[in-house]
Amino acid sequence: MDQRPAEQTRPTPAVPAGPMPAEPPQPPPTAPAEPRRPARPRTLPPSPAKTVTIRYLGIEAPVIGLRLDGRRRLPAPPDDRPKVVGWYTEGPAPGGPGTAVVVGHRDTRTGPAVFAALDVIKPGRIVEVLRADGRTAVYTVDAVRTYEKARFPNKEVYGHRGRPELRLITCGGTYDRWKGYASNVVVFGHLTATREPARKP
Repeated sequence: MDQRPAEQTRPTPAVPAGPMPAEPPQPPPTAPAEPRRPARPRTLPPSPAKTVTIRYLGIEAPVIGLRLDGRRRLPAPPDDRPKVVGWYTEGPAPGGPGTAVVVGHRDTRTGPAVFAALDVIKPGRIVEVLRADGRTAVYTVDAVRTYEKARFPNKEVYGHRGRPELRLITCGGTYDRWKGYASNVVVFGHLTATREPARKP
């Protein structure tokens, strides 16, 4: 069926048409406005980390403090506490300037541990760190990378990048019964929001 609209008869003007008026001058084109960059969240004063939450992975892990061992290495939490994560207390606090570092086990002798699925997290996902002062530092994941332990890039992972950032670290790569895992999985994130404690009624 032809569904084109019927041709309409053009109306005749009541008076003879005169010359068309000149078009008004057009204003000069303006340059498009640059998109506004999102404001950086304010950094928080130091306060210990209390809980790390990654809803995408179903993680809500209590935090313990960790220090460097005698070989100047950051150890993992004790093997008998597979569901906790460790925050490097001699480094920046979550939500503060610099790069906060959190580590956790991939697995232990008892089975999968807190960061068993850390390597499947995607850029754009959210990591929340509740602090002892009740404030929450909210980070957005930028990248997930795997490095051989023998060639671990300390400066790239731990270095300050001019904004508040977070690193989540666990084991990865191939596993040897005697030597353990050959690599580390590192999640890179940056601070995108902070939340104040909920007000009590």
